Formats: sequence, structure tokens, C-alpha cells
Amino acid sequence: MTILSSKDNSNIKNAVKLRKSAKYRRESGLFIAEGVRICMDAMLSKAHIDTFFASEKASEKYADDFSKLQKYSDKTFIVSDKIFNQMCDTESPQGFLCVIKALDKTACFDKIKTGDKFLALDNLQDPGNLGTILRTAEALNVTGIVLSADCCDIYSPKVVRGSMGAVFRLPFVVSDTISAYLNEHSELESYAALVSASADKITTTPFASPCIVAVGNEGNGLKEETISACKHKITIPMDGRAESLNAAVAASIIMWEMMK
Repeated sequence: MTILSSKDNSNIKNAVKLRKSAKYRRESGLFIAEGVRICMDAMLSKAHIDTFFASEKASEKYADDFSKLQKYSDKTFIVSDKIFNQMCDTESPQGFLCVIKALDKTACFDKIKTGDKFLALDNLQDPGNLGTILRTAEALNVTGIVLSADCCDIYSPKVVRGSMGAVFRLPFVVSDTISAYLNEHSELESYAALVSASADKITTTPFASPCIVAVGNEGNGLKEETISACKHKITIPMDGRAESLNAAVAASIIMWEMMK
């Protein structure tokens, strides 16, 4: 197998562009995943791997996994260690990188069923927070995630890596706005998560189903139009001195209460 050793190779340039540009990811319908475990998760989750890259060292170190991914992927390339390091988003790459076709994970949203419980994210901006939320949502068996169009890109390398493979399996849909989605789905009991003494405490809230809880932007919280579209207002009771919680932490606590 030929070893790619030039950064000007078209396949390498495409992967680098996918790493850097959310616009290009949207236009091409492709995204990247880095790391041995994440790439194997993509295969096991039956994601469509368009191109699989492995560094020279990694193809030998992880020979069994390399062989499986090589057979599964449309195309496979071994890349010189130097060039591979320049392709990646991580400081110490493991030597595996996959270019993956965008996923269609919207089936569960076509017909909402009794028992469904969703999380809505309104203008969430931090990829680390989104990755953590996806990972937690999958662990707690949340039905799916609704993202507003102005959220950070769910296919960002940091989101994919932080989700620990959940992005391949957890249903999600992108809506222009969360308020529009809520107005279109009046069958959902909707809850706006706020920092407010007048809102109902989540610890005493009987989450009806099907339902959806909306969590807002890291700095500004939920948009007013989203709050207005929700049927209920809820809050996490805090007895300490902190005024608010990190968005991923707050979402995790809310999902735990919603799903228990």
C-alpha cells in the first residue's frame, strides 16, 4: 500500500478542510473522527466511513483494528507519521482518522410516542459542552436531542471526540429555532430550564411524557421566545453560593431527573 507523504495530496487536503471548516462539513455532508476508539465506534455503529487514514506507526501498533477498518471503509490510506500529525485536531493523535458521511438520525422524531423524552439545546456554543451532553444523554437513554440551527456544529471534531461515540448513535435533529420546534409539536410537555426562584424545582417536577426540556446558551440562557413557547418553567435548586452551573453539568442533572 502506498504511503501518503505529501500534505498536497487531495485526500489529505480534504480531511484537513473538514477538520477546520463547519461550512465545508455542511456542504460536503462529511465530517471527521479521530482516535482508535472513536473510529472503531463509527464502524460498530454502522456509520458510513468514506475514507480511513492511519499513520505508519498506528497501522502496525493496532494491526487488528486497522485490518477491520480497512475492510469496512470505502478507501484506506497509510500516511507518514509527520503528515498525519498535521492532519489532526488533537495534540497527541493515536494514528487513526476517519472521514464519515453525515448521519441520518431523525427517524424517532417523525412520530413522537408516549414515553419519549427529549432535550432541546438553544444556541449552545461550546463544543466541549455539546460533546459531554451527547455522551450523558446516550448513557441515560434520552430519546433524542433537538438543536437550534445556531448551536455549535454537532460534527465539530471536538464534539465528536467529546461524545465518545454517542454522536453516531443518539438521534438528533436540527431546527431553525427551538421555539418553532415546540410550536410545531404541541403534543410535547415542554419545560424551560431557568435560573429562577419562581420556577418549579426539578426535584419535585413530575416530568410528563412525551416531553422535552430546553437548556440555553452558556452565558445568556434560553431565548425569551423559547421560554414563551414552553409550557412549564423549571430550575435546579442550589443552596451554595454559585449563581449558576456549567451548561453541560446543568443539562446532565436535568436529564437525570427527567429520566429517573
